[in-house]
Amino acid sequence: MRNPRRFKGSSMDSARRPADMKLQRSGRDTGLFATRIAEWLMTVLPAGRTDPEVMLRDGIDTNGMSSETLVLEIVWTEGGERRTGRYVARVAPADDDVPVFREYALRDQYETMRLVGELTDVPVPQVRWIEPEGTVIGSPFFLMDHVEGLVPRDVLPYNFGDNWLFDATADQRHRLQELSVEAIAKLHAIPDAAETFGFLAPKEGADGDALLVRELARTRAWYDFAVAGLDRSPLVERGLTWLEAHLPEPSETVLCWGDARIGNILYHDFAPAGVLDWEMASIGPRELDLSWLVFAHRVFESITGMLELPGMPDFLREDDVRATYEKLSGTALGDLRWYHVYNAVRWAIVFMRTGTRQIHFGEIERPGDIESVMHHRPLLEQTLDEVGA
Repeated sequence: MRNPRRFKGSSMDSARRPADMKLQRSGRDTGLFATRIAEWLMTVLPAGRTDPEVMLRDGIDTNGMSSETLVLEIVWTEGGERRTGRYVARVAPADDDVPVFREYALRDQYETMRLVGELTDVPVPQVRWIEPEGTVIGSPFFLMDHVEGLVPRDVLPYNFGDNWLFDATADQRHRLQELSVEAIAKLHAIPDAAETFGFLAPKEGADGDALLVRELARTRAWYDFAVAGLDRSPLVERGLTWLEAHLPEPSETVLCWGDARIGNILYHDFAPAGVLDWEMASIGPRELDLSWLVFAHRVFESITGMLELPGMPDFLREDDVRATYEKLSGTALGDLRWYHVYNAVRWAIVFMRTGTRQIHFGEIERPGDIESVMHHRPLLEQTLDEVGA
């Protein structure tokens, strides 16, 4: 995503969107991926499937800011006949490509998706095979079934206009919103989440610390990772200081999807067909996911506001999301203000890393102020001001 400040005051008509663009995530040559994955598949395919061939069909570059996602067509022999399947490879980014996160626990993502598929009817793509060592193509990856569907765009964001969701009717948008919240409620209803998904608990913090304390420690460590070699962010540090001083009371622990937003869902007929992107999954209070869902839309709305675009102000409003979730889950949500501050800070760190990656790939010049790459900077400032941070 371009820095919206570049467009303010330009000759672009305020009713027009910026031109579409793609963000580079990797500098790797994928030319040998198909051959190497085919060789690896010979060691993991079930008995009776032989002679695999792999064709790299495409990558996904309009959504997701972190992992590489590659679409593969795999052909094999089974029962004397050639059969074809379509799969998606989720690949951890190379260290040289400025990854968004400090680490990519592909095994944890794989296991989380496997368990969700077994324990719920939430439409998670079935995971197939995992290569956790990074010896085949240079990074760990796993393969999952390809799911057909439409996804609300991140680049350029869906609320910029000229796309299937923006052009949908009010009833269609309502259906999408309600069913997306329902999927999150079903994830939160998995019993014994702290035990079943204990491997997702933050490793930061001290033994015995509350989950939110450890979650916040993980975010501070992520921020320190993001600013290595850069100037520090006064806004992020204001936020972290306030968060540490105003921790909410512990509440029920659930499976948190983490990156719980509509840009990570494939839709068919405005209903979820595939719930994707589990690299931020954790265990913690349900408010983490509901705030992220609402705040992610606010981030995009803040950008359309700066560009004087109409946006989608009646979509994913907090009161509506809260009412739907509480009706479906039978559980009242707590105050979301702490979680909104937390997610405003996390979005800032995401933008710092994606901005640093754009600098790395020559897409933008190095700014004099690292906070200028935070596309939601006015929203971050407003969120901090509202709580007196």
